[in-house]
Amino acid sequence: GLHMANVSELLKLLQKLVANGSSVIVIEHNTDVMRQADWIIDIGPEAGKNGGEIMFSGYVKDMKNVNSITAKYLFNKR
Repeated sequence: GLHMANVSELLKLLQKLVANGSSVIVIEHNTDVMRQADWIIDIGPEAGKNGGEIMFSGYVKDMKNVNSITAKYLFNKR
């Protein structure tokens, strides 16, 4: 994973790309990066053979009441 200072710089770069009209798709587990997303797709419920299902697709704020591992970490409900 990236050091927190690198994550901050990456987020600035991604925001600049979006501001200039680009679409950006990021596959990431870092919750700071996920919180900045316009749209999030959570695939689970677990990893590997126990995953592969779309658990949620939508705005980050609407994920708050979803029962998934990602939502628990994203909203500090673990």
